[in-house]
Amino acid sequence: MNRATLDSPAGRAADDGASADPGEVAERASVAALLRCCLREVAGPRGQVWAAGPYLTLRLAGHLLRVPTSGGPALRFDGPAERLDQGAWHPLSLDRLVRLVETELGAGAAASVNDEFAGQVAGSRDVIAALLRARRTAVPPGDAWLASEQALVFGHPFHPSPKAREGAGWERYAPEAHAAFPLRLLGVREDVVASGGEPGVLDALGEAPDGYVLLPAHPWQLRLLGARTADALADGRLVDLGDAPGRAVPTSSVRTVYEPRIGICLKFSLDVRITNCVRKNAWYELTAAAELTRRLEPVFGDLASRFPGTRWLAEPGYRSAALGTRLLEGLGVIVRRGPWEVTGPGVTPVLAGALAIPGYGARATSPKRDDGVGRVAEAMARDPAGWWGDYVEQVAVPVLDAYFRHGVVLEPHLQNVLVGISPEGMPVEAIFRDLEGTKLVTGRHDVSGLPDPAARAACYDATRGWNRVVYCVMVNHLPEIAATVAVTAARAAAPARTEVPMVADELLRELWAQARSRLARYSAEHGRPLPLSDLLAGAPLPAKANLTARWARSADRDAGYVPIANPFAGVPA
Repeated sequence: MNRATLDSPAGRAADDGASADPGEVAERASVAALLRCCLREVAGPRGQVWAAGPYLTLRLAGHLLRVPTSGGPALRFDGPAERLDQGAWHPLSLDRLVRLVETELGAGAAASVNDEFAGQVAGSRDVIAALLRARRTAVPPGDAWLASEQALVFGHPFHPSPKAREGAGWERYAPEAHAAFPLRLLGVREDVVASGGEPGVLDALGEAPDGYVLLPAHPWQLRLLGARTADALADGRLVDLGDAPGRAVPTSSVRTVYEPRIGICLKFSLDVRITNCVRKNAWYELTAAAELTRRLEPVFGDLASRFPGTRWLAEPGYRSAALGTRLLEGLGVIVRRGPWEVTGPGVTPVLAGALAIPGYGARATSPKRDDGVGRVAEAMARDPAGWWGDYVEQVAVPVLDAYFRHGVVLEPHLQNVLVGISPEGMPVEAIFRDLEGTKLVTGRHDVSGLPDPAARAACYDATRGWNRVVYCVMVNHLPEIAATVAVTAARAAAPARTEVPMVADELLRELWAQARSRLARYSAEHGRPLPLSDLLAGAPLPAKANLTARWARSADRDAGYVPIANPFAGVPA
């Protein structure tokens, strides 16, 4: 099995395991994701993980499991996971691992039962296999940014069911299957239009009859709403104007699409469970998006003056129909600027999650080879320290400044950041998006003008905000990028393939020392704030407990954290 295929079950393949059986690749990817969760949330906190040579060994439900691992906190698996049975190691199947998890989490003082869990994990595996099959014949976007949005076939590497999806017919709307489809256009009678901010760009999508305002709708959502729109269509409060010309392209979140005719992203509600949550625009989120955009304009202006590569995708307005809360939320659409509007000349936006895939740039699906994306892997290999240093400067430092200087909590996980790539393949910009996850630190902003639910949703206390920043930057984001930089450079430098993990881990330690040095300089320049000093000193990191949340059937926003080792621990000051 070639190395690219080995990367596939780790959830980061650039070729999607195209040469392997989709079912086999999906099985191994699903084992890897669930096993990482077990290492982080179950065996690790209980002291049931041991390192032995290239392997991490863990005890789960009384059984010993092992997997060859590198990549530091990213837990990159360098081969298949195994279980010990009667003195010999055997391949670990997903079904067996699920049974062990059910036994482990269903025992002890905190025992609970989840009869949906096995089906969700298996369903996620089946979705991955279906996506891999679809990608064999689907035509990827020619736009390098959209190609990166549609690259995340395996999903979150630390989630038990990263591609779980409810509902029939999802394949027609799946970004990972290179879907593209026409939006449906509705006319909303003027007296029942609900809107805020500046959503006028939507009017360019078509022509509404006199007395009506245009409202685009996601065709899947319209089908999901079903008869709920029937009365409004029958009495003329809504009119169906048919399909919009052209085709919208879904981005990594599934429900947000890019409309190339107007260069704008549209964030729709989708009444289906994707991974953990039903993806809807709550009424207060519709209201808050435009208000946060107004409040954040000066913040991002200041950040851009201090860090010239900083960009953001504003959400200037929303539109819906005032037909009761169910349809207000179900038909609500948030307008978001497109990344091509904000990137500098010659700069190509690429989803950070795609850059975390080893070799992505070298095999990116964009037909253009003068956009720099095809040179990313080469640039990483040629100068890993330079590439990494630029990345930390563009992505991490502005996030710290937003928190400490402005009391703004950004949510820069791998799907919320686009990285501007220069023609030479270097990271020169960071584009932050999704105001749903952006929060204001309580006590540092006047939110009296917002309705109470919107004000509460828009704010975090300082501790919760800092935990979210640290999780996104130091757990979700930088470890994945660092591991990819290290393995990319190691593959170019290691004399033998078997030495790649060792060489990569040696380089990884150097990269973390470099990142610590840069963040320590920021800390010194800003009075050494206590939470940042603790982070730099190696305090444990808060990792989101996705397995625990899924087992408890908790909403994503209610997921707790588990402490994990800080890669800065042991790094010389």
